[in-house]
Amino acid sequence: MPSRDVVVAFARRLENGEFVEAIEQYYTADAATYENNAAPTVGRDNLVAKERGVLAASKEVKAVRVGPSLIEGDNVASRWIFSFTNAEGVTRTLEEIAWQTWQGDKLIEERFFYDPKQLGR
Repeated sequence: MPSRDVVVAFARRLENGEFVEAIEQYYTADAATYENNAAPTVGRDNLVAKERGVLAASKEVKAVRVGPSLIEGDNVASRWIFSFTNAEGVTRTLEEIAWQTWQGDKLIEERFFYDPKQLGR
């Protein structure tokens, strides 16, 4: 079970734009993430590569956690608003719920739930 301090520190890294660093610090080597019902991305190295691809495709990415994260045993739920600004200056906003499974102070699984239509607006 993660401590509240660890969950807050993880969220702070995201809010500071340290997305790759958060993955490197907090995810297990065999961690998996799921985007809605898509096939998972498995392995910290693959997660880092995917995140670098998202960041390279964006001029700016901002993350804001809405309210506190809810912690129950090894599970953490957080509400996020992400803003992605592309090279042309167009910003798209995505609101999502991240459902995480932790093993101690490391993330082993994360599922993102959001409406993909948000990115088309």
